[in-house]
Amino acid sequence: MFEFSSVDSLKVLSCRTRMTSLPRVLGQEVIAGIFPPTMILFPAVVAQFLTGALFLVGFRRRPNVGAALGLLVLAASAAVVVSRGVGADEPLTETIGWLSTLGFDLAFRLDGFAVLMALIVLVVGFAVLLYSLGYFEHDSTYARFVGLFMAFAGSMTGLVLAADLFTMFVFWELTSICSFLLIGLNDKSESARQSAVRALLTTGAGGLCLLGAVGILQVELGTTAFADLVKLQPVGGVIDAAIVLILLGAFTKSAQFPFHFWLPGAMAAPTPVSAYLHSATMVKAGIVLLARLSPAFGQSNLWRWWVVLAGVATMLIGGWRALRQTDAKLLLAHSTVSQLGLLTVLVGLGWSTALYAGVAHLLAHAVFKVALFLGVGVIDHELGTRDVTKIGTARHRTPLVVVALGAATLSMAGMIPLFGFVTKEKALVALLDAEVGAVGVVALVGVVLGSVLSVAYSVRLLHALVGGADPEPDAGGVDHGGHDPGSPLVRGLLGAPVIAAAAVSLLFGSIAQRVGKWLVSPSTSLDASAKSKLVLWPGINDALVISAIVIVVGSVIGWRAPLAVPPSREKRGSRGERTFDVVYDATLGMAKRLTRITQPGSLPMYVAVTSVIVAAVAAAALIVDGLPAFEGFVSDSPLTIAVTILTIVVSIGVAVVSARFTAAVFLGGVGYGVAVLFLMRGAPDLALTQVLVETLTIVIFLLAMRSMPRSFAPASSWAPAPVRIAVSVAAGVVVPLLVLAVHGARTAPSVAEEYAPRSIDEAGGANLVNVILVDFRGFDTMGEITVLAVAALGVVNLVRVAERHRRVRERTRTAPFRRSAILDELVDRWLSKVAALVALYVTFRGHNAPGGGFAGGLVLGGVFVLQFLTGREPHLRHRPIRRPTTLLGAGLLLALGTTAAPLLVGAAPLESHIWKPHVPLIGEVKIVSSMFFDLGVFMVVVAVVLMMLLSLGARGTSLVGDDGGVAS
Repeated sequence: MFEFSSVDSLKVLSCRTRMTSLPRVLGQEVIAGIFPPTMILFPAVVAQFLTGALFLVGFRRRPNVGAALGLLVLAASAAVVVSRGVGADEPLTETIGWLSTLGFDLAFRLDGFAVLMALIVLVVGFAVLLYSLGYFEHDSTYARFVGLFMAFAGSMTGLVLAADLFTMFVFWELTSICSFLLIGLNDKSESARQSAVRALLTTGAGGLCLLGAVGILQVELGTTAFADLVKLQPVGGVIDAAIVLILLGAFTKSAQFPFHFWLPGAMAAPTPVSAYLHSATMVKAGIVLLARLSPAFGQSNLWRWWVVLAGVATMLIGGWRALRQTDAKLLLAHSTVSQLGLLTVLVGLGWSTALYAGVAHLLAHAVFKVALFLGVGVIDHELGTRDVTKIGTARHRTPLVVVALGAATLSMAGMIPLFGFVTKEKALVALLDAEVGAVGVVALVGVVLGSVLSVAYSVRLLHALVGGADPEPDAGGVDHGGHDPGSPLVRGLLGAPVIAAAAVSLLFGSIAQRVGKWLVSPSTSLDASAKSKLVLWPGINDALVISAIVIVVGSVIGWRAPLAVPPSREKRGSRGERTFDVVYDATLGMAKRLTRITQPGSLPMYVAVTSVIVAAVAAAALIVDGLPAFEGFVSDSPLTIAVTILTIVVSIGVAVVSARFTAAVFLGGVGYGVAVLFLMRGAPDLALTQVLVETLTIVIFLLAMRSMPRSFAPASSWAPAPVRIAVSVAAGVVVPLLVLAVHGARTAPSVAEEYAPRSIDEAGGANLVNVILVDFRGFDTMGEITVLAVAALGVVNLVRVAERHRRVRERTRTAPFRRSAILDELVDRWLSKVAALVALYVTFRGHNAPGGGFAGGLVLGGVFVLQFLTGREPHLRHRPIRRPTTLLGAGLLLALGTTAAPLLVGAAPLESHIWKPHVPLIGEVKIVSSMFFDLGVFMVVVAVVLMMLLSLGARGTSLVGDDGGVAS
């Protein structure tokens, strides 16, 4: 039997809320099953992230197995979206409590538009991942690709399901990180690394703008929910500032002018990444944001003009540059920029019919763009080139793929009877009928001119497919990855998604009227008045006449445009890329110059400047508010006074001694004195942890000092002794006074007054300190152990590099510790085993008595220290933990899994679960889920201690291998 605790107060501090309709197992069935009705969207998103993480950890050597699991998860997620979203009377909504007091929760909504976008993300993701089974057949990066791809899919799925701007921002940033890792998947390629950095910095800057808009809207309106913003129709100067920030975020993400330069560079990624990024993810995020907020802000002239001018400029620039590319993949990248400009105009104009047309073209673009990128990837596999002057022979090698690729190209050009024709006609009709004044005229003219270029670069690609000479047998291709054509199965995996996407484009064009009815729900979920229809043959009207002129003019331009371009023009890159590189290099140069001035490398100077600033601020606060009261802070216990005086004396000793060893011992004495004061003030948990930390710290210091001079270097001459003493005394006097003043300024009751009575009933523990660490404030602890792990890895790598340079420079070995047979027998045979049992006992008793995972890990770390100091270094190298980095990762995963596991049963993250099984001969045993979180903390601490010992204490050579494990 188990039960759920209802730890749901102090929502800001504990980052949790009580879930409504939470199923409780109290001898009854869980009606909702594994996924309750109130929790289905978020688990579907989390499942994609967990699949990616699981693959990176457990299936790195079996990428095909990981890909198959990913395909299963994507299909299951799509099934969830269809079953819960298609035909539903009301949109399905979910809220995950986070910072509820501040109005920031994770909110999800499965309305018509979310269903459409989620299916695009999931179905296209399924096709691309299936395609990757053949594409990455012999590629060493396949393992990382699948894990990152699933995380990317999860990020985009969460983004399109977001019900408010805050939730969208969270997944917005995740897509930036995932795209950075995927674009730079080939980390040995300089162009891939540069493109990844360019994409991350550009979209990251837009993310900061979006975060500013979130703050403004939340403070000004009290909400960031899309539905609420549409109802409020907010206006005003502050709202205009938020609009500008939102548009900057959308423009950077969807590569709108002047931020269009980063997207073509992303073609340095493998073809499956490019296909997914350009058709269904990342670049569509900005379009989704515009579509969600256009009904709320579309009536603003500021919004309309920014959207139209940026969209038109992007459409023209992208189209023009697409005509000048010889790499077919780069041509498609610039065509994506052009098409995104069209989508920006349509969904952002603020006209209901244009919004409907934008939603329709969003679907059309996803279909033909995935076919185009994947089709070019097939040609690259077959011919070893993407050069438009050489790919004509592909029609003899892969005729079905070339036909499908041609159909997708015609759809992009807007040719009947493809779906692209239907949606482009609808766009022209919407712009012709738009009653939005001059901005509508600019939009219409810009879209017509951009459509001419769209037809032109599409016809140029068709010209390349139906013409061109065969490549030389040994001719090098453009960015040729060395892929072999492979077996018929591989060819089938590569060609099937291309043919299927082209067939869908043709099918949707032939049943345009029915598809138009399907798109009513997505459009009206954005704007209730955005209800329209699609037809394959609209009859003779103004839009059709314009289309005919556009097709004729564009076809002439495209067919006459040369396929070959001078090499010098290709290598220069776009003006946007060059501008970014200049600004980026100038910023780094300025930062280096500033760093040389502000950080000259003098640690005493850093400490002095920090101390002076802190003391000055604290003194100013004390002058304004007055000195604090000292009642209750002077102890009448002689023992307390004696310990305090002794601690002060030892502290002074740390500052005045010249020997490093003596200073380290004195510093440890300060810690021990503080531990005694903790114990005397009724805090045994803190005292135990302090003693263990100080003990291990002293050992670590001594290990590091073996390779350092015995005495400190002479004091720096930049500040005389009186100045140093004055700074130290000022900081030492003023800061404690400020602490007392802050303590005395408390007006609200302490959080402990609420934690204490709830500790046993709701968290199942009597030790309040441990309950706070692993339950009430578990998120804080999760962040702390993550920082601890990162710091440990950083120290190990720094020590490894320093040790390598020292060996090269000195060619000497650090003297090992002398071994003692008596100590060896005592420590290894008896004391270490007893101490290990004590460590486990301290860990598992921590929920109800002084102890816990952190203290238990330190105790076991002490065992390793004893073994190390008695000369058992080889023993640590091979037993019991051969790879501490593996233990470190396992501990983090266990803590993270315990944090996220409650989500699977509809509870809040880290919500405690209590089991009370009846064990024969023992009776009822209470098990709290937070115990597993504490066990993860224990594993992390043990791994960190062992890593420190094996790196800092190695005998002349680092025992930590290049892969982070212990070298043999």
